[in-house]
Amino acid sequence: MTEHADTVLELKEVSQAYDRQLVVRELSLSLRQGEIGCLLGASGCGKTTVLRIIAGFEPLLKGCVRLNGTTVSSPHMSLPPAKRKIGMVFQDYALFPHLSIIENVGFGLRGLSHKECKQRTHQALELVGLHAEHDKYPHEISGGQQQRVALARALAPRPQLLLMDEPFSNLDVALRERLSMEVRDILKENGTTALFVTHNQHEAFAVADRIGVMQNGEIQQWDSGYNLYHQPLDQRIAEFIGEGALISGVVKDRQRVETCLGYLHGHFNTIYPAGSNVKLLIRPEDIVHTEDSPITAEVVRRNFRGANVLYNLRLDNGERVQALVPSHCEHQPGERIGIQPDVRHLVLFDNN
Repeated sequence: MTEHADTVLELKEVSQAYDRQLVVRELSLSLRQGEIGCLLGASGCGKTTVLRIIAGFEPLLKGCVRLNGTTVSSPHMSLPPAKRKIGMVFQDYALFPHLSIIENVGFGLRGLSHKECKQRTHQALELVGLHAEHDKYPHEISGGQQQRVALARALAPRPQLLLMDEPFSNLDVALRERLSMEVRDILKENGTTALFVTHNQHEAFAVADRIGVMQNGEIQQWDSGYNLYHQPLDQRIAEFIGEGALISGVVKDRQRVETCLGYLHGHFNTIYPAGSNVKLLIRPEDIVHTEDSPITAEVVRRNFRGANVLYNLRLDNGERVQALVPSHCEHQPGERIGIQPDVRHLVLFDNN
């Protein structure tokens, strides 16, 4: 991994174990100034342990952690957490109930004059849009506002790196979506380099510039959300990210695959020789509902989502695909509907 001059965070082949059981395996990643990164994975994949390693709460079995080019963790040394200039936003916000909002935000400021402490706390509250609530107490504001107070408190000391552990998990779905976009705007406006962990793909896509898909303590792919969705490195990532199905195909030439949906043309993610048996990733948006299409499929299941309906469809050869269709097109299980493939990215995997 090449280190750039503006690299803020670098993990190089980091490993950690509990009771001789590896929970993080030779993990490497880097973030440049102002980038927002995310570790995405199911519970138990090791993502929170990585945050704790970076923060200095866990020792290292192997590898090293560098902040702005300085090693802060290795198997032989560990800089104390308080000296790393890292901000933390915890899952439960960890606000002090007996302190006002402005007192909570200013709690972590040490070694500054009273004037500078006051200036920083007010600036942090302005940044998160809560200056008008500064004299209230945590129980007097909403969960979303509490989350922003926790963010303001973490940003007030002007850390070189911000870490966030499942920052939106305690919020309802609608608030989570809105706040995730607000937090991204705040971090970008402030030029903050940040890394957060989540199991929610929508949060990862909404907030992060770069996302690491974690499984069994390893990063399977460290990439943009767009590339994870449209150019997954392997079948496991393709099945984990987003919705979709894998159908069988035979490669006919460098840009054409024969499938039960007909001949599909486009750029391959991986070159396969003619005659290769492959699996092709089909996303719901790749299947267009067209009543007069000669290709039909049977509705197996429907999932009403308001503006759209996600249909699970059985093709003539028994394989299944999904289609995202405007909800004014109403079909029930057992019906046959016309479909047309509109596949822009031919993501292929070996079927042998």
